[in-house]
Amino acid sequence: MKTIARKILWAVLPALVLVGGCRAKSAAEAGRPVETAAPEAAAPASVTLKPEAVAAADIKTESATMRLVARRITAAGELEWNSRRLVNLTARTPGRLERVLAVKGDHVRQGQLLAEIYSPDFLSMQAEYIQAAARAKRHAGDATEEGPARDVLAGARERLELLGLQAAEIESLDGKAVPMPLLAVRAPLTGTVLESGVVAGDAVELGTSLFRLADPSTLWACLHIVEEDLGAAKAGSEVILRAHAYPGEEFRGRLILVGDVVDAATRTVEGRVEVSSAGGRLKAGMYVEGTTSAGGQRRALVVPEESVQDDEGRPIVFVKTGERTFARRVIETGERFAGAVEILKGLAEGETVVTSGSFLLKSELRKGALVGD
Repeated sequence: MKTIARKILWAVLPALVLVGGCRAKSAAEAGRPVETAAPEAAAPASVTLKPEAVAAADIKTESATMRLVARRITAAGELEWNSRRLVNLTARTPGRLERVLAVKGDHVRQGQLLAEIYSPDFLSMQAEYIQAAARAKRHAGDATEEGPARDVLAGARERLELLGLQAAEIESLDGKAVPMPLLAVRAPLTGTVLESGVVAGDAVELGTSLFRLADPSTLWACLHIVEEDLGAAKAGSEVILRAHAYPGEEFRGRLILVGDVVDAATRTVEGRVEVSSAGGRLKAGMYVEGTTSAGGQRRALVVPEESVQDDEGRPIVFVKTGERTFARRVIETGERFAGAVEILKGLAEGETVVTSGSFLLKSELRKGALVGD
């Protein structure tokens, strides 16, 4: 009998395990919590130093205090090219590209040769100018013919100017019997080649796009101002921009436009800020945050700027919780002022934070983490 009972138990046991497992899976799939052992509450990260370590680290502290600060509005956005310094360079006459001297990404100077075009129309216009110049010289001083001859010469010169020829190039044709074989395409500004979709040998028509250029010395920050802040956003006011690429740095610009249309989806209005690219450090496409004065004052909890540390991408402070004990505290920061940072979450007024010696505290915490592992 014992043998039979043992056989039955071993036959039923896998089924019980399977049913239990399926129940746990079904509960998880249905979104119901599966009972697990409750994890132990994590102890706050803190470190206690020996008296000699406190002295050696030259640890200094200050209290978090409430302060009256200027009321400001903040809006996020992205950097774009300054459309007033953006050029689409097109072919001004039909022809064939003989040489292409610039490609996408090149930095070019104003007046730099970018390409050369062979164009029968360009040759004809030069011939007309040469003939008109010779005629004007022949009839110089002739009361009847001088005026009309000069008018014809002026018209021929204007047509060459519309092709982009410089004054010196046009004047060099005077007295020549042979025109220039190729039409030069030059950069109208100093900047960057954003697009270049042509290569040597391409046939081009009037208006064919050759190069798209941008002057990167100034950019536009297109900020998204929320509807409730519109009353405080004034064109002409100074804006402080911060870019994610340069933590802690500020770039100053000016609000040149507050849009007239509220976006139906985001309930925001475009605020256009003109800002220097800081020698190319700021680039089109970067995300930025802009802050400007809204008038009046408000109360804010602030700590010295040097007390805020970066720890794996999160802002932290060390709070003094005992005579020689310091706790690591993750915080949320707001605006930055002269030598101070606003604290939105993680600290209370009157708590004491470390302003000097945080490096040692971070090192001690890491040692403790390694020992625990």
